[in-house]
This record gives sequence, C-alpha cells and structure tokens, in this order.
Amino acid sequence: MKLTNGVEQAICILVLLATQEKQIPVATDVVSKKLEVSPSYLKKIMRKLVVRGIIKSVPGSKGGVTLAKDPAAITMLDIVEAMEGEMKMFPDHGLIEKVFNDSENAGRGQKIIRNVFNGADQQLIEYFSSITGEDLLKQGFGDMQTPHLDWNELTEDKKKSGESK
Repeated sequence: MKLTNGVEQAICILVLLATQEKQIPVATDVVSKKLEVSPSYLKKIMRKLVVRGIIKSVPGSKGGVTLAKDPAAITMLDIVEAMEGEMKMFPDHGLIEKVFNDSENAGRGQKIIRNVFNGADQQLIEYFSSITGEDLLKQGFGDMQTPHLDWNELTEDKKKSGESK
C-alpha cells in the first residue's frame, strides 16, 4: 500500500493551520507557495479536507482556510481517509474463484484472504486513529509551546524583502 503525495501535503496543511494565529485565515496562495504546489492542485486537496470537516474555507478578501476543529480532534486516520478514501488495501475482485472451480474451496479461500486483509486494515485503522494532530505538534515542538504565527504576514515579509534585493 502506497499513499499519495496528497497525504503528506494534507498533513503539512494541518501543521501550518495549527500554528496559524487563531481567527486569522491563511490565504490559499500562501499555502500553495509554502508547499510549492499549483493553486489548482491545492484546491483539490483542500476540498477533500473541507468535505471531511478538517478545515473550513473562509470567503472574502481577507479569507482563506482555517482548521475546522482542534488538532486534538483530528486523527491521522481522518487525514488519510480524506485523501485516499476508506482504509481498504485489498481490492477483492474475487479472483480466487477463478483458481478453484468448485464453490466450496473458492468460498473458503476467499474468506481466508478477506480475513487476512481485513485484519491488516483494522490494525492500520487503530494505529492511525490513535495519533492526533496535537500529538504531531507535541512531538515536533517538544517542550516548547506550539508557536502561533501569521503565515500571511511572513509570506508578505518574504516577498517584500525579495523585492528590495
């Protein structure tokens, strides 16, 4: 099982928004520049996160995106399933029935295979459910308090300093 780049990008969006000053949305072009992804691709990622209730979109000239809930309430499973869909690694097209022509062996074989992969899915679900956005922040910042920045201003300052060179 290999996750798409969207999972990593969604995690970065979560961290970026969790370190943003409260009540100040981050402009989507700022997020696009920080992650170095095209605005159109970023909109697809953000849409998935909005639909899952992880982030919310704030309209207007001072709009952008914010977290929809506290990082402690957002699990890694939320992020993975927002980007990849339901946690299910085995496609299960019933091909074992083509191996065994009789239905008894085919049915038993199919049940064995399903149980193996359902068990693996369950372990992944439990693991990803046990890790929250807050856990990531605590691990990343250690004993330091999570900083609260205004990514919009930091990006503007960077643009201005680049323009004056």
